[in-house]
Amino acid sequence: MARVVILGAGVAGHTAALHARRILGKSNEIIVISPNSRYNWIPSNIWVGVGKMSAEQVTFPLAPVYKKQGIAFHQALAKEIHPEGDSTTSSGYVTVAYTSPDRSGEIGQIEYDFLINATGPKLNFAATPGLGPDGHTVSVCTSGHAIEAAKALQEVIAVMKGGKRQAIAIGVGHGTCTCEGAAFEYTFNVEHELRSAGVRELAEITYITNEYELGDFGVGGLVFSQSGFQTTSKLWTESLFRERGIKAILGAHVEKIEPGQVHYEQVDGTKGVLRFDFAMLLPPFKGVDLKAFDKEGNEISEKLFAPSGFMKVDADYSGKGYEEWLAADWPKTYRNPLYPNIFAVGIAFAPPHQISKPRKSPNGTLIAPSPPRTGMPSGIMGKLAVLSINELIKGGPSAQVGTASMADMGAACVASAGSGLRVGSAASMTMYPVVPDFVAYPNTGRSIDDTFGEIGLAGHWIKLALHYMFIYKAKARFGWFLIPE
Repeated sequence: MARVVILGAGVAGHTAALHARRILGKSNEIIVISPNSRYNWIPSNIWVGVGKMSAEQVTFPLAPVYKKQGIAFHQALAKEIHPEGDSTTSSGYVTVAYTSPDRSGEIGQIEYDFLINATGPKLNFAATPGLGPDGHTVSVCTSGHAIEAAKALQEVIAVMKGGKRQAIAIGVGHGTCTCEGAAFEYTFNVEHELRSAGVRELAEITYITNEYELGDFGVGGLVFSQSGFQTTSKLWTESLFRERGIKAILGAHVEKIEPGQVHYEQVDGTKGVLRFDFAMLLPPFKGVDLKAFDKEGNEISEKLFAPSGFMKVDADYSGKGYEEWLAADWPKTYRNPLYPNIFAVGIAFAPPHQISKPRKSPNGTLIAPSPPRTGMPSGIMGKLAVLSINELIKGGPSAQVGTASMADMGAACVASAGSGLRVGSAASMTMYPVVPDFVAYPNTGRSIDDTFGEIGLAGHWIKLALHYMFIYKAKARFGWFLIPE
């Protein structure tokens, strides 16, 4: 019997847990460790953040699902990884601090045969002074954050209904942020809500981003087919911004946020101040606060983790220049090279380099969108790790495991641009591969036949259908595994 321990219960971790129980069978033990008691379908936090959904519609308790599936659940925060064990045990183990009300503050030790690190990111609001719910801006990163964002949005709408103009700032709060797509999505949902409330003409909406140009999305932009013609995500996105009357500040690093003011620097060295009455700015991500120790108790965190705090896997971390990188640099198995019984999936793995070109201002400020690793790719990685563990259990350490490089993986994104069955819309995009491969596709880095974008009401219907479909899947309802990642 093997014990598989999964750190995290987000898209990657929860997907891995459900597939582990289904694929590995009852003879193997599955344990999930997560500090949160509830699952959150994060893509729909956008709708919570404008008051179109409640927190209960995007979250549900994990314990009943795991109990029904025969998965052990520890509501706890992983603090340390001991991949070699210690003087008392030769098994790898994780040290945890329990967060459940009945065991709060208790420290535990959980051994494993295989470990899947799916901890996701730490929301690094502290990287920018004044950023976040404890500062001067709101967030939609969690359902709780999104509820507060919706309240703040309604307050500025009420002010506008009184006839007073309001300035709205939405975007990313640091030069190295990822998930620009979520900021893009929230921008257009807010714009839609303002139109629905009849106050759009009293709002000035500004999108502030570290992207060098609109439509970059942290993946270097896209060339895709639309209605039989080739276009770029830049032109496509610029058109949407013009249509909705939204201004944009590009290539920006937010230096600090004061009440009603965003102080920023752009790639060309220009500094400015963006005034706001309402601001939703996403934080940069870093790895969670995990440390690692060898058998003698010496800290080996720098061997397991990159400086960002994300875990090293089978990628090329040689530090070669941006112009030198290849699609082959990206990981394929997501196994740690020092401890091959440890996997890191989703946001938890350290990317070898940016996909979008990193830039520095004349002042030396790095402005570089970090590679996205969320959603569909996260689910695929989570399932892959389980399939690999299954092969290792059956065939031993030398068994052949599967691969799923983001340089050979497609992804679909449906970004809501306003909620409503008759008047809503969404921007629907697909790309293949996620990481451009200029060897296989010399002109664009991606397959034109498999990369496209459309915007319209049908996309919103798809987005809504996906919400209910993936909540159904995450609850492990009948036939859940037939729904693809």
